[in-house]
Amino acid sequence: MTRFETDSEDDATSSDFGAIRLQRYLAMAGAGSRRHCEEFILAGRVTVDRETIRELGYRVVPGSHDVRLDGERVRLERKTWYLLNKPTGYLCTNSDPAGRLRVIDLFPKDRERLFTVGRLDENSQGLLLVTNDGELAHRLALPRYRVPRVYQVQVVGIPDRELLEQLKRGLYFAEGRFKVADARIVNVRKSSAVLELVLMEGQNREIRRLLAKVGHKVQRLERVALGPLELGDLPVGNYRLLTPQEIAALAELVADRKPRRGPGKTQAKAHFGKPGESSAGFGRNQGREKGRKTRKTRPR
Repeated sequence: MTRFETDSEDDATSSDFGAIRLQRYLAMAGAGSRRHCEEFILAGRVTVDRETIRELGYRVVPGSHDVRLDGERVRLERKTWYLLNKPTGYLCTNSDPAGRLRVIDLFPKDRERLFTVGRLDENSQGLLLVTNDGELAHRLALPRYRVPRVYQVQVVGIPDRELLEQLKRGLYFAEGRFKVADARIVNVRKSSAVLELVLMEGQNREIRRLLAKVGHKVQRLERVALGPLELGDLPVGNYRLLTPQEIAALAELVADRKPRRGPGKTQAKAHFGKPGESSAGFGRNQGREKGRKTRKTRPR
């Protein structure tokens, strides 16, 4: 695989922070999302200065306390963000008892403690963020911030306009109503069509389940954009570092302010091509981005 290099953020230092909640410290150190870190504390897996802490309100000063998770010391690291073009056949999990291929297996073993931001199922491909920044990753996953995710989906059959409107109105499942923020046809191929769908909130296998319910089986599913980020022509199975500007744009999406009530038109619409145009993932030239330094490694 090829890694596309760009500059990354500066190292975090203890002088950047005062006393912060223990679960936030763990998330910032890349131990997992804020919710998972809270579970680690409640389960008695975290110690501070050799004392087991089970209190979620407990505070630590970075650089001044010995914080450990399952006996392993947890330190604040440089925040690293990767944009990966996930291949099919890989799981978005850090632990799989069956020993199947995981997304993190695409990265060198000596890398930071990485995890995926959200999920793409095993049979889906496309844009996936991988990071050690649990704090921002947690916020990006919160439904209330309505971060737009754009997908290109090839389906059996050719949906009509009414069916696309039905997807936008929503359909009911056991978990509640599933719907897309926008839907349109970008290409037609004999007995199949390529749709571009925008989600603002994600449910488990939501797109596949929606389309199956209306009689259009998914043949291929690819995420091509998330918020301000686009997959572009990054080859499948390759990744690159986000630039500081891209990381700042992600943080701006989930800044502490009143969450957006509706789809972010700029982000959701910016990735759409002209009607009938085949875009990003289908038939895309798998070339390298210009101006990137590359280093080759082998997938495991």
